[in-house]
Amino acid sequence: MTAEGKDVLTQSAHPDSSWSVAEGDAGQLAAPPESPVSSSKAIRAGLVIVRLGPVVMLVALVIVMAFLTPLFLTERNLTNIGFQVCAIGCLALGEAVVILTRGIDISVGSIIGIVVASSSVLYLHGWDPIFVILAVLGIGMCVGLANGALYVKGRLPHPFIVTLATLGVVRGLAFLITGGNIKPGQPAALETLGNGQVGPIPYAALLLAGLAIATWVFTKRMKWGRWIYAIGGNPEGAKRVGIPVDAVLISVYIFSGLLAAIAGLITAGQIGVGDANAGNLYELNAIAAVMIGGLSYLGGRGGVSNAIVGALTVTVITNGLQLLSVSGYWVEIVTGLVIIAAVELNVLREHIEDRFRLVQAMSEAEGDPS
Repeated sequence: MTAEGKDVLTQSAHPDSSWSVAEGDAGQLAAPPESPVSSSKAIRAGLVIVRLGPVVMLVALVIVMAFLTPLFLTERNLTNIGFQVCAIGCLALGEAVVILTRGIDISVGSIIGIVVASSSVLYLHGWDPIFVILAVLGIGMCVGLANGALYVKGRLPHPFIVTLATLGVVRGLAFLITGGNIKPGQPAALETLGNGQVGPIPYAALLLAGLAIATWVFTKRMKWGRWIYAIGGNPEGAKRVGIPVDAVLISVYIFSGLLAAIAGLITAGQIGVGDANAGNLYELNAIAAVMIGGLSYLGGRGGVSNAIVGALTVTVITNGLQLLSVSGYWVEIVTGLVIIAAVELNVLREHIEDRFRLVQAMSEAEGDPS
C-alpha cells in the first residue's frame, strides 16, 4: 500500500471521523493550537451545538407535545410510540448504512409489502412458522442482492434508478402473491412479536434495540464498517488501497434488504393479515428519519444514533399530531419542515467544520518557525 493510499484511507475511512449523537465525536477533534485560542474555541463550541441539533430537536418536540396534550407522556402512549417506531427504526438502520456509501434504497417499503403478503400465504399453506420467517428474510436479502448487483455490475449511474425499478417490481409481485386480496392470518409468533410486550416495553422495541447495537458493532468495530466509511468518504481512494468496493456495495444493499424484511415481519404481526399494500411509502419515512437524524447525504459521515434519533423524531411528530386530532396532511407538512431544518443543520455543520480546519491550519502555520 502506498503512503498516499494510507493517507486517503486514514482521512476518509475511519468511522470515528463520522458524527454520532451518542458517541462523542466532537471530543475527537484535535485540540486547536493555542493561537488563535478564542476563535478556535468559539468554532468548536458552535460545532458541538450543531452536531447535537437533531437531539435538541427531538427533545424540543417531546416538550412541546407534552405541553400540548397531557396524554403524550402517559405510559400507554409511550408504549404506543415504542410499537410505532419499530418498523421505521429497522428501515432507518438499513437506509443509514446504504447512505453512508453515498447510495439510497427506495425499495424497502415494497419489501415490507412482499414480506407481509408472503408470510400470510405461506402460513395459510401450512408452513411451519420458523420456515416462514426464514423464507421471508431470504426474500428481503434476495431483493437487496438484486439491487446491489444491478447497481454495481450493471454499472448504472445511481442506485436510485435500480431501487426505483425494484420498488415497482416487488410491489407488483406482492399483489400477484395475494391475488390482490387481503389474506387472513399470520403466524402466532409474528403476532406476538408485533403486539407483545414485557411490562411497558414492546418485544419489537427490544428487537430494534438489539439490531441497533449489532449495526453499531458492524459499522464501528469491524473491518466491514471501516470499508463502508472509506467508500462513502472517498470511493476512488478506497479502490486505490485495495478495498473490495463492489462487494461492499452489494453487501450494504443485502443488509438493507434484511432489515426491511425484519421490519416486514414486525408489520405482519401488528396488522395480522396478508396485505400487499403494507409498507406503502415507508421508504420515504425511512429516508426522512435518516436525514432528520443528521446523517450526511454525501456519505461517509454518521452512524446508528442518527438513524434512531431520526426514527424517534418522525414517530413523535406522527404520534403527537394524532393525539391532537390534527389532519394527517399536517403530519406530512411538519415532517417536511423538520427535514429542511435537519438538512440545513447538516450544511451548517459542514461549513463550521471547514472554518475550524481553516483556523487550525492558520494556527499551525503561525506556529511553524520555518
